Amino acid sequence: MANVNAMTVDVEEYFQVEAFAQDIAISEWSKYESRLALQMEKLLSVFAQTNVKATFFTLGWIAKAHPGVVKQIVAQGHEIASHGFMHQHLSKQNADVFFEDISKAKSLIEDIAGCEVKGYRAPCFSISADNDWAHDLIAKAGYEYSSSSYPINHDLYGVPNAPKHPYKLANGLLEIPVTTAMWRNRVFPAGGGGYFRLLPFAVFNWLFQKSDVNAVANFYTHPWEFDPQQPRIQSNFKSSFRHHVNQRSALKKLTKLCERYNWTSMADAYLPNTYPQLGTWEKVANGDY
Repeated sequence: MANVNAMTVDVEEYFQVEAFAQDIAISEWSKYESRLALQMEKLLSVFAQTNVKATFFTLGWIAKAHPGVVKQIVAQGHEIASHGFMHQHLSKQNADVFFEDISKAKSLIEDIAGCEVKGYRAPCFSISADNDWAHDLIAKAGYEYSSSSYPINHDLYGVPNAPKHPYKLANGLLEIPVTTAMWRNRVFPAGGGGYFRLLPFAVFNWLFQKSDVNAVANFYTHPWEFDPQQPRIQSNFKSSFRHHVNQRSALKKLTKLCERYNWTSMADAYLPNTYPQLGTWEKVANGDY
């Protein structure tokens, strides 16, 4: 792996995840117990103990409800970034709704944090070839970079043929995909999330090391992944399993990952570097990237 990699956290509540979107209406969010402060204390404590700086892609909804958490992130030297305002998959938004959502989130988070928000991550990594127009709106809203794509096969997200390395668009926006690994001509997820909890640490670490050794890795997680005491949402078996699997052991695994590699924020890891320009994802299918 590269000397320094990027640690990122998508700051959202357990009841806001896409896996439960069919079970919980947005209008019901305020009725659920918040676990965010407790979960964030766990994460921030691990990062402090292991000398890790991270980027926290924070929902505007969260920033409004928990401004103290935003200020705590910044006070501890981490980067604050935007996860949009309402955690809605891009397939549920048109261009006008999307632009309003990401602009509102950026403005609110900046007001609370007292610093510029440079980065954005779409909920569920939901930018694909079908809605690539979102990149122009992200740039228009004033963001410098996006980390909104995951080049894997998945039922909730992922575009297998998307670029696997950072690239700049014609509008100047830098897009940073989540890290993947190639094995036997297949692409495997190596950037965190549920796969990190599901796989034994040795297996995940093996995949992580098989990603491009010269590239900066882009790892992500969520606060709720380390809270086995969170309330259970009534849902189907698949959604419940993927949400709760190995939450009891996840913090120990994260600590080990933090100790084994060097980590910093997205802005510090990626923005100082230069990247190729890629206008459209069609170049990928043609083998140009």
